[in-house]
Order: sequence, then structure tokens, then C-alpha cells
Amino acid sequence: MLVIGWQERVDLPLLGLTNLKAKIDTGARTSALHATDIVEFERDGSAWVRFHTRFDDDAHDTDVESPIHDRRDITNTSGIPESRIIIRTKFRLSTHLWRIDLSLTERTEMKFRMIVGRTALRGHAILVNPGKRNLTTPKSAAAKAAKKETP
Repeated sequence: MLVIGWQERVDLPLLGLTNLKAKIDTGARTSALHATDIVEFERDGSAWVRFHTRFDDDAHDTDVESPIHDRRDITNTSGIPESRIIIRTKFRLSTHLWRIDLSLTERTEMKFRMIVGRTALRGHAILVNPGKRNLTTPKSAAAKAAKKETP
């Protein structure tokens, strides 16, 4: 059983995104990634998406391209359903790597630019300790991240 905190550092290696501060949100069904300038296009007969993502905490500021996996109506934090593009990619938490679906949405006003929902965790023997954070982050990296967050 892997015990994680309510906040963890994660990687999305196929998207070139590493050490992202993510909120583990078992109240959310679908995981979400901050995306702006979303543009759909076709590549080799398949639907793709290009988007910009930025993470304030780590200076990740990059353009990403990925095949579109699906489009779903997802209820946002205000309770309003919105149609979102879904991409499927690899997700790394600690030393564990598996595939997850991510909805693309603008999260500029949110504290966390990535939310890991319960569907991404299901079937992976994970226990969330809501009183802890960064349980899977190496101690030196966690101390450095904490220092960065302190004014």
C-alpha cells in the first residue's frame, strides 16, 4: 500500500512535465491540468491538441501537444458542467508509473494547477493521508519546496 498526502509532487513524462505540485482530490472524479491557448488540430488523420501550461511554483512554462483521447462534460468547481478535452498520458507518483486521463481546463485562479482525481488513483493500492503532504517526495526536495513556499 502506497501512502500519499493530500499534496504530492508528480510527473507527466510524456508531456515533458516533472516535479509538479498537485493536489490529491478524491472528491474529484477526473484529474485536471491547467491549460490555456488550447488549439485543436489534425495530425496524420488523428485529432490532436496543442496547449500552453504554466506552474507558478516551478517556473514550468511550456507548450505541449498530445493526441485527443475524448471529450467529456465535467462539472467544474462552481458546479457548472463544461465540455473539456481529455488527453491520456503517463503519470508518475513516487516510483510508480501508470496511465491516466487528464481534462484540460484553465486553472489560473486556482491554487493548484493540477488536480489528481479518484479515477486516476483507483486500482493502485493507494491510501491518502489527508493530514500530510509530500509523503512520496524525497526529504531534500520536500525541504527545498517548503522553503520556496515560505514568504
